Amino acid sequence: MNHLKPAETLDALMKAAELKASMPPKRIIIFGIFAGVYIAFAGAGANMASFNLLANPETFGLGKILSGTIFTVGLMLVVLGGAELFTGNTTMIAAVAEKRITASSMLKNWIIVYICNFIGGVLIAFMVYYSGGLNAGNGLLGAMTVKIASGKVNLEFGQALVSGIMCNWLVCMAVWLSTGAQTTIGKVFSIFFPIWLFVTAGFEHSVANMFFIPAGIFASENELFVSLSGVSQDVLSNLNWSGMLINNLFPVTIGNIIGGSVCVAMGYYTALKSEK
Repeated sequence: MNHLKPAETLDALMKAAELKASMPPKRIIIFGIFAGVYIAFAGAGANMASFNLLANPETFGLGKILSGTIFTVGLMLVVLGGAELFTGNTTMIAAVAEKRITASSMLKNWIIVYICNFIGGVLIAFMVYYSGGLNAGNGLLGAMTVKIASGKVNLEFGQALVSGIMCNWLVCMAVWLSTGAQTTIGKVFSIFFPIWLFVTAGFEHSVANMFFIPAGIFASENELFVSLSGVSQDVLSNLNWSGMLINNLFPVTIGNIIGGSVCVAMGYYTALKSEK
C-alpha cells in the first residue's frame, strides 16, 4: 500500500501531534529554528530564480510559477529532514479535540515554534543581505526584495487574513498528503503540488514572511535597491519591524491558524470522527 486511507492519515497526524506535544524544549527550539532557516532558504532561492520575471508585468505569472517550484523545497526539508514548522503544527488541534494532547501543550508548542521560526527566518534574511546576494542582476534582486516586502506590509487586514487562510489550507493539505504517503517519492510529490499552488496563487504564509519582510527591511537600507524598486515613500514607510508585525504577521498568522486548524484538521476530524 502506497498511501494511507483518510481515517488512517488522521490517526497518524494525531500520533505525530502527541510526539510534538511531548518533545523536549531543547529539541523544539532547535527544530523550530531549523524550520525557519529551511523556509528562508527556499524563499531566497525562489526570489533569485524569479526576480527578472516578477519585475515585468507580462511575465509576472511565469515568475510566480517558477518561484513556486523552488519554494517547495522548503517544506520538503522540514518534513523529510525533521523540523518544527508553526503552520504545519496548526493541525495538532485534531489531537486536542480527540483528547490525546492538552490545549496548553499545543499552545506551548505553537508559541515556542513560532518564535524559533522567526529567529531562523530573520537570521537567513540578514545573512543573504550581508553576503551581498541581493546585488544580483545589478541590484534588481534587491529592488524586487524591497517591492515584495513593501506589498506585504501594506495589505489590508482582511486581505492578509483571507490570504493566510487559503495559504495554510494548502500547506496543511501538503502535510496531510505527505503524512499519508508511505514512500519518500510519494511524500515529495505530496508536498510539491500544494506548495507550488499556494505560491503561484500568491497567498500569505507567516513563516515565509519571516524571511521575505526582514530581507526587504534590510534591503531598504540600500538606496540603489529602493530607487530601482520604484516603491513610493508612502508605501515604504510601513516597511519596518512594527509594520511587519502589525500589518502582516498578525492577520496572516490568524488566517494561517484558521486555514490549518479549522479548514484542514477539524474539517477532516469532523468528517471522519462524527459517527465515532
